Amino acid sequence: MLPQVEVFPKTARLTKRSEFLDLFRKGRKVHTAHFVFFSKARDSGESRLGVTVSAKVGNAVVRNRLKRLLREFFRRHRRTLFSSRDVVIVAKKGAGNLSWVEVCEELETLLIHRSVKQKRE
Repeated sequence: MLPQVEVFPKTARLTKRSEFLDLFRKGRKVHTAHFVFFSKARDSGESRLGVTVSAKVGNAVVRNRLKRLLREFFRRHRRTLFSSRDVVIVAKKGAGNLSWVEVCEELETLLIHRSVKQKRE
């Protein structure tokens, strides 16, 4: 059995369409080369992730691989880079060709830049 830190529980996922739509309407939106990142602060509880990958990104194998990479990035960084936030990551066309390292670099750059910007405000 994995240690508690290594799991990605159901409570850390956005599962309902209404949660996604609320985040799309009220959350902050940031674009990168391969992703659109929506986030909104939560009152309490742990951070939650939703991932959207359309058929434009690739076939089912490519889409599922990308979703696994994004969930793994979130799982590894949710305690440090995500503090009590709901997050949706939407993959753009071309994101299916990214490696694990490229996904990490793009999202880390985005999140570190975002956290520095929030501290200034």
